[in-house]
Amino acid sequence: MTDRALTRWVELDGTRRILPLDAPLTVVGALEFARSFRATSTPGMDDTRESWELLATLACADLGAARAIEPHLDAQSILREARAGGVEIPAESSAAWGVFAAEGGQDPLVATLSASGWMLRGTKPWCSLADRLDRALVTASSPDGTRRLFAVDLRDAGVTVQAGVWHARGLTEIPSGPVRFTGVPADPVGPPGWYLRRVGFAWGGIGVAACWFGGAVGIARSLFEALALTDASALQLVHLGAVDELIESARLSLCEAARIVDAEPVPPREAASILAKRVRATVARCCEEIILRSGHALGPAPLALDPVHAKRVADLQLYIRQHHAERDQASLGSAILAGGEAPW
Repeated sequence: MTDRALTRWVELDGTRRILPLDAPLTVVGALEFARSFRATSTPGMDDTRESWELLATLACADLGAARAIEPHLDAQSILREARAGGVEIPAESSAAWGVFAAEGGQDPLVATLSASGWMLRGTKPWCSLADRLDRALVTASSPDGTRRLFAVDLRDAGVTVQAGVWHARGLTEIPSGPVRFTGVPADPVGPPGWYLRRVGFAWGGIGVAACWFGGAVGIARSLFEALALTDASALQLVHLGAVDELIESARLSLCEAARIVDAEPVPPREAASILAKRVRATVARCCEEIILRSGHALGPAPLALDPVHAKRVADLQLYIRQHHAERDQASLGSAILAGGEAPW
């Protein structure tokens, strides 16, 4: 996040790359980008703002493309954390990665250790783009009852993507149905419980919020451009002013979080978790109100007649449901009380 609400470009490896903001990116193109791109910035290790700005810029162009790229960059960050702790995971240099960490269902994913190594069996829910990715980091229950992270090859014969269950009207190009694992070899990444204990778990959650922010900026730009072409009414100006306030609130929240992430010393895990909960709640609330106000200001026309705007709104409405609303606010409240004193 720069001094403006969002840059219209990203800079990678010293080369400025102009994103085609006038035409949506495609998921296919995003995955090809993922296979060829190696992150030079990682939240908490390098330039956090650059990493989140990349995600926001991609999301402003197309939320589907950002939704495809974000887990790949998160997986790279996780693997870098693991390698810093002495864990080396074999992987092709040109692989597109996903992160499948949702839990639930009647057939939970279980990891067992045999003479030939770790094997995964069970069904994992919410596996985005599993039919098009190469590898993934997957959480599974280990024999001692703890949750553990594993790296798997999604092209293994034991991986079955359950098709025909994705009926969403937003992010239609990012099917996120369940995947069945039947004796799939897996490489452990970190010790039991490491995935959730690491500080980087919080930073990855804020990276998702950066994507939400980028989608909201795209909606805000559509509102601005529509009102700039007309004699805006007083009520429309009220909505535009409120949207500007919301964009700035979300931007400042992300910028401050990036500053804290890169500061020394590294925040303890509890502080990192509270920061992530605050930022995600702030950005999600801003996104919801921006969607509401743009609809009030512009009416049904862009939702019915502008394919880019209609897609962006539908995508963002689904994407921000990764924030669990009141449940996440309750979690934040619980964490605040656990601190023992008021933080304000």
